[in-house]
Amino acid sequence: MRLRISSLIAIAVTAMCTSSSVFALDSGSLEFATGNKTKMLRLGLQSNWDNKWFASNGTHIGGYWDYTLAQWQGSNFQGKSGTQNLTDIGVTPVFRFQNDSKKGFYGEAGIGLHMLSDIYDNNGRRFSTNFQFGDHIGVGYVTKDGWDVSFKIQHYSNGGVKSPNPGVNFAVLKAGYAF
Repeated sequence: MRLRISSLIAIAVTAMCTSSSVFALDSGSLEFATGNKTKMLRLGLQSNWDNKWFASNGTHIGGYWDYTLAQWQGSNFQGKSGTQNLTDIGVTPVFRFQNDSKKGFYGEAGIGLHMLSDIYDNNGRRFSTNFQFGDHIGVGYVTKDGWDVSFKIQHYSNGGVKSPNPGVNFAVLKAGYAF
């Protein structure tokens, strides 16, 4: 298990080191998500990578760092009708298959690190740790004037670090704008 976590950390550090614009912020986003009787509202700031991998026919794989702050509200706390509110701070390296212009349709995937303010316990799913991996896969469209609209499926779990590890899935809508 330590090998899996070490591998993910090594990949994230390598991606950060190959990016020349680690701390330059390029865009902001607002996301709304729902899943497992939990709603999420997330604010994000993104820092684009300057890399273009596998460039061919006007497309390439690029990416960005996604720094996020989210608020979760579960409506079935501990399997009852009470609510649970959590704050989530996360950072995710995201790989994106896109046009060289970075406009038009794209597909993306990422696996990031998240820290929850409390142990999630909603609708019969109780996490065992505050630390979670958040992976997603999504599709979207960037307009000519820089608006980014996307849909993604996101999964949170601790990657088997500790049991129980039921995970939770969200359907996410995102609206972003490049500065």
